[in-house]
Amino acid sequence: MTNNIQVQPPLEFIPPNFNPLVFQGCELVLPLWLRSRTTIAEIKAENLETLVDLYQQFQSNKIRFLMAFRHPNVDDPYCLMYLLTKLLPKAAKQQGISLKKPTIAHFIYDRGIPLWAGSYIGWLYSQLGGTPIHRGKLDRAGLRSIRQLFVDGQFPMMASPEGATNGHNEIVSPIEPGIAQMGFWCVEDLLAAQRSEEVLLVPIGIKYYYIDPPWESLEKLLTQLEIDSGLSANSNVEFVPPDEVKFTSEREAILYKRLYRLGFHILELMDNFYSKFYHKTPSEIPSSSVNNPTEMLFLRLQALLDTALKVAEESFNIPTKGNVIDRCRRLEQAGWDWIYREDIKNLEALSPLEKGLADRIAEEASRRMWHMRLVESFVAVTGKYVYEKPSVERFAETTLLLWDMLTRIKGGNPFKRPKLGKQRVEMTIGNSLSVSSRWDAYKASRRKAVNDLTQDLQLALEKSIVKNP
Repeated sequence: MTNNIQVQPPLEFIPPNFNPLVFQGCELVLPLWLRSRTTIAEIKAENLETLVDLYQQFQSNKIRFLMAFRHPNVDDPYCLMYLLTKLLPKAAKQQGISLKKPTIAHFIYDRGIPLWAGSYIGWLYSQLGGTPIHRGKLDRAGLRSIRQLFVDGQFPMMASPEGATNGHNEIVSPIEPGIAQMGFWCVEDLLAAQRSEEVLLVPIGIKYYYIDPPWESLEKLLTQLEIDSGLSANSNVEFVPPDEVKFTSEREAILYKRLYRLGFHILELMDNFYSKFYHKTPSEIPSSSVNNPTEMLFLRLQALLDTALKVAEESFNIPTKGNVIDRCRRLEQAGWDWIYREDIKNLEALSPLEKGLADRIAEEASRRMWHMRLVESFVAVTGKYVYEKPSVERFAETTLLLWDMLTRIKGGNPFKRPKLGKQRVEMTIGNSLSVSSRWDAYKASRRKAVNDLTQDLQLALEKSIVKNP
């Protein structure tokens, strides 16, 4: 039996190294890339005058700021690049403001991206001014780079406080406190250098809308998922929608029932899978404590996610603590520690036996991380998302998350999602949050100041996606 996964040397830090020529090439290719490789047909932004003013102040050495963007979709980086390189200069010109080019940002990205997207991505991100961070451990090199760029970088900063995509247009995942802490470090470093710039965090909302509702494509995809999961058309799953569900057509009602049946069927299969082969049975949920079938589906999903994480945690011998996102990050790092071996100084010096054992451990780590990858896709699923607002976007997002799950289980590539239809993207520049004005509070209690700023940023991001089209 041959291995696909082999032991690797430690993951090296990829230093940011902005290259104007690489940037110009990407800027030229961007419109073609959007048309040919994504479903995005139109990109708009609100409150651009706010962003123009921020860049003008930044370039006048009055402020340092970080753009904290929502991250619902893997296409977000292309939209943000379009925002900064196309929409922002155009808005500045309309206001009679001359901004220095290029109008771009240093961005923070997950060090794991080049592992699945290809090593060339690490090179490209570096050339575009990006800096990587390990999400599951204290990454001193990554933090030093971020801290230096925030204070002295030639561009503003950009990062996703959610840490990863969650697949939902209208749900913000619990954000991580790292962004707030970076803001306070920037204030601290500026004061130490006797500089007077104000430090700001700028929330940016991103939402995707289908130009023409792709109901037929959605129905076809759902049919394929039903076939792949072995769901019979005569399934005996009973479902009566809660009274508060307001469908606008018979098609929506039927589609929701099919979506529920599929979700319930997959839960049954996965519960049996973990019970039979991992001896893990999710906790029983008394039906008397549940108000409706959708709530039962959500509670059972949460129990399944907990079970999958516990299987992986036990295999890596790490404790179960924190929320689902925290647990996923720790498991990811545990897996990387077994694959990218910092304890092996020279792989070439290993004997064939030692190399073989190291490869076995790397392969085993990859298999154990599989459980965590399943959970990652469902961290934001509430069970109520579709019936609270049965829009085509919410139907599509939920169905595509189920497609992700089945694709991972079948061993396919979850990043090659089906394209249901052309979309327009709407971004909203929110009101800035001043970090500098909270410095006294930070000196009094660092933890409380970081938590308060994190909570305010969470609310600001949620507000940035409230507006309907």
